[in-house]
Amino acid sequence: MLIRDKINLGIINLIFCIKKMAELKLKNIHKIFDKKTRVIEDINLDVMEGEFLVLVGPSGCGKSTILRMIAGLEDITDGEILIDDRKVNNIHPKDRDIAMVFQNYALYPHMTVYDNMAFGLKMRKFKKDFIDSRVKEAAGILDLHEYLDRKPKQLSGGQRQRVALGRAIVREPKVFLMDEPLSNLDAKLRVQTRFEIKKLHKKLKTTFIYVTHDQIEAMTMGDRIVILDKGVIQQVGSPEEVYLYPENVFVAGFIGSPSMNFLDADVTEDKKIKFDSIIIDLDGNIQDLIENNSLSGKKVILGIRPEHFLVNRDDKNTLEIIPELVETLGSEKLVHFTVDNKKITAKTPVETEVNTSEQTKLSIDTSKIILFDPKTQKRYR
Repeated sequence: MLIRDKINLGIINLIFCIKKMAELKLKNIHKIFDKKTRVIEDINLDVMEGEFLVLVGPSGCGKSTILRMIAGLEDITDGEILIDDRKVNNIHPKDRDIAMVFQNYALYPHMTVYDNMAFGLKMRKFKKDFIDSRVKEAAGILDLHEYLDRKPKQLSGGQRQRVALGRAIVREPKVFLMDEPLSNLDAKLRVQTRFEIKKLHKKLKTTFIYVTHDQIEAMTMGDRIVILDKGVIQQVGSPEEVYLYPENVFVAGFIGSPSMNFLDADVTEDKKIKFDSIIIDLDGNIQDLIENNSLSGKKVILGIRPEHFLVNRDDKNTLEIIPELVETLGSEKLVHFTVDNKKITAKTPVETEVNTSEQTKLSIDTSKIILFDPKTQKRYR
C-alpha cells in the first residue's frame, strides 16, 4: 500500500471514529394489535451511548416489533421513545437519525453496489461529491472497493450483508438497528460476519441495537443482553451476568447450550438436596442460601448446567447413570440420561470414556447449582 493510501485510510478511520452517538430510552412501551392482542408489555429500557445492545428471545417474543417501533416502522400503543431526550413517537422514520439493516438485505437488484449504498443520500439531495466521498469511505471500512461496480446477484451472501451495512454507514446515523442480519448465512460465514460487525462497532463507536433469536450471537456480540419472552423483559445484563445469575427459570433455560437441566427437588432439614431418592451434599454458599431463604423442608427447582457434571469421578455426590445417548461433537461429548423421569444432559471432554448403555459415574459440582422457587420460577438469592 502506498504511503498516500495509508494516510487516506487513516483519515477515513478517524472520520468514522468521530461519530454521533445517541442515548435511547424506552418508557412504558406497550403494543397491542387489533385492540386485543398484547405483544409488548410495559417495556422500560435505557440504551447507553455507544453501546452494543442485543435483544434476544424465542420467535414471537416481540424483539423485532420493538426494533420496528424504535425505527418508526411500527406505531406504539402507549409509552414514549426518546433519542437524546427528544421524544420521537410522532417523528417520521427518515427524521429519527437512525439506520436499519434487515434480515433479507433489501438491496435493489438492478443497481450496482455503489448505487445501492448511495441511494439513501441521493434521495436526501446530497451533493454528488459528498455522496461519492461517503460511499468510498464506507467501502474502505467494509473491504467493498473491488465490488462497487457489481450487482447484488454477483455477490455472496456475506458480501451482500456488507453492502447492506455500508448503506447504513454512509448515513452516519446516531443509532444502528439490526434485525437478525446473519440468519441467511451459513454457519462459517455467520461466525466471520459476527466478528466483522463487532469490529465495525468498535470503529464507529455508534449505538447498535441488534435483534437475534440465537443466544450464541447474543452472548458473543452484546455489551448487554435483553432477554424477552411473550413481550416482557425477563432480564437485562452482561453476557456473564445472565449466564451465571439468571433471574428465573426461563432465562436459565434459554441462555446456555445445551440448555440448563432442571430437577424437582426437596431441601432436607440438614440442608441437603434430595431428588429421586438421591441425596447430595451442598457447597457452603448454597447452604447459606438455604438458610437465608428458610428453604429447609421445602420444594425447589434444582438447576445445573451440562458442563457442571464431572464424569468418572468418585466423591460424596456421585450418581450412577446409564447413558441413553452419547454424542461426539469434536472437542466435547454430550451424555444424555434420565433422572426422576427428566431428560438430563452432561457435557464432557471428548477424551472422556463414556459409552451408551454402559454404567457411568457422574458427580455434581454443587458450587455451581442454582435453586429456583417452584411457584414464581425466580432464582433464590
